[in-house]
Amino acid sequence: MAQEVTLKMHQFLPAQANVPKQILSVWADRIGTESDGRIKVEMFNSMALGGTPPELLDQAVDGVADIVWTVVGYTPGRFPETEVFELPFMVEDARAASCAYWKMYDKNMREDFKDVHILGTWVHGPGMFHTSDPVEVPADLEGMKIRGGSRLVNQLLERTGATPVGMPVPAIAEGLSKGVIDGTTIPWEVTPALKVPELVENHTEFEGPGLYTLGFVLAMNNDSYNNLPDDLKAVMDANSGLEFSIFAGGTQADADGPARVVAVEMGNNIVTVDAATAASDWLPVIEPIYADWIADMDGKGRNGQAVIDEARALMSGECKGVMSKF
Repeated sequence: MAQEVTLKMHQFLPAQANVPKQILSVWADRIGTESDGRIKVEMFNSMALGGTPPELLDQAVDGVADIVWTVVGYTPGRFPETEVFELPFMVEDARAASCAYWKMYDKNMREDFKDVHILGTWVHGPGMFHTSDPVEVPADLEGMKIRGGSRLVNQLLERTGATPVGMPVPAIAEGLSKGVIDGTTIPWEVTPALKVPELVENHTEFEGPGLYTLGFVLAMNNDSYNNLPDDLKAVMDANSGLEFSIFAGGTQADADGPARVVAVEMGNNIVTVDAATAASDWLPVIEPIYADWIADMDGKGRNGQAVIDEARALMSGECKGVMSKF
């Protein structure tokens, strides 16, 4: 009898959200098809196996789940080099950044992630503000309570005079509806699933590089991977890595457009910050964040400026304009 394997995949979004629907389920179906049904990926959405989103990575380490999809920034400081893609106004194209992220993981970060088997690394489309009052310049955020998606986003918020509020994505809708927060930072694509266009009327996007992005990993328990027979390992390997990462980042970014249309059709106010305003008003706020991050990395024995330079070189070089063959 050919060995059959059931793998539990755990993640934090509802099943109808774009990532589980357009990326994780597509991946799971391909694994099932290409293994001739011998691998079954069982999806557990919305933290159905228990715990909180910041615990997902350790659930993969400990075997609570066989595979998890999670935000790397939910465990700040644990995977320091991944933060390069979370720096403000660093990323313009999610496919290029996801490509660069995999290449840098493959070259420099495997030791950081040695407790799990990484299947994919990617970023979302441009992160932005969704707020009760309109935001165009940093001073507009002063006094607002804003949910920040990562350590570096929270630093940005602090420098504008806003109060950053730590909150996983699934809690955003309740936070907005109860007035716990005045706004949130997320990309367009996840806003419909969280009812954000119904809860706030203002959205601020940026020309050129986005305000921020978050890094994700699809991570597998080491034993769950190592215990697969070689032919099933080959199926996992064929559906992991660079091409899958570019597919995932690109698919997530492509969902921004339809989500934006929802807010437009509701008559919400969309502020587009042009490149000149971003340079004159936002750049002075973010420059110290870069300096602090470089110093922090240097203090960990890693060359922060070199990490930034490598990411930029990849995104503007061999990863520029890349499309997935997944």
